[in-house]
Amino acid sequence: MNKKITLLLLFISVFSFGQSVKNEDSTTNYAFQKGEWLKFRMSYSNFLNAGYSTIEVKEVTDNNKNAFHIIGQGKSTGLISLFFKVKDNYQSYIDKETLRPCRFIRKINEGGYTKNKEILFDYETNEATVKDYKHNTVEKHPISSDIQDILSSLYYLRNQDIGNLEIGEDIQLQMFFDEEITNFKLHFLGREIIRTKFGKVKALKFRPLVQAGRVFKEKESLSIWISDDENKIPLRIKASLAVGSLRADLDAFKGLAHPFNIIFNN
Repeated sequence: MNKKITLLLLFISVFSFGQSVKNEDSTTNYAFQKGEWLKFRMSYSNFLNAGYSTIEVKEVTDNNKNAFHIIGQGKSTGLISLFFKVKDNYQSYIDKETLRPCRFIRKINEGGYTKNKEILFDYETNEATVKDYKHNTVEKHPISSDIQDILSSLYYLRNQDIGNLEIGEDIQLQMFFDEEITNFKLHFLGREIIRTKFGKVKALKFRPLVQAGRVFKEKESLSIWISDDENKIPLRIKASLAVGSLRADLDAFKGLAHPFNIIFNN
């Protein structure tokens, strides 16, 4: 169960949306801003509270560059936590001009399974230096010039224009995670109006293509709803599992850069 909770935490960060395009200018009209904070509630089979995840945005100077500091945290709670304790911390430092990651930190404890790693991205040599503090090792891996990490991907993609996205179109993202480059593909299903705790909200629905196996029920068992506005924030993620299902819903927010468009109050 702890692995399934962790997967959902990762999907919140990664599977928002985007097109395989580059940000051709250094516009400061971002879809997000310093002070943005999102909280998600996770539940198992729609009734059992499984945990919470938060993502917040700060601004810092990192290696003499102006950067966004993205902090993502997740933990299991309630009955689930009695059996499988999960406490994860992910941090990404993103160059404000290019929206590419400069540094990524991953500190996790999942039922006693721990990792403590830092990744430094060098775009002059197109290398990622992975520092494993748990095992006291340093490794270098080749990367592409437009690589993203698991947190920077969300904010890079949120800042892209998807006005011409058509139903049935596949969109892709390249990400460096667990010492390798992974290509993610998402399928755009269309626009819907969904009910949230804040009211009815216009949403874009996507289905990432995931590998069927021990965790997921089938290849296309994951669905994501994103706010159809200038914020482009995840509203809901639902995963069908081999046994039961996991669901994450936006539970609280503050500091959005743009109005959160609610159609009707509950």
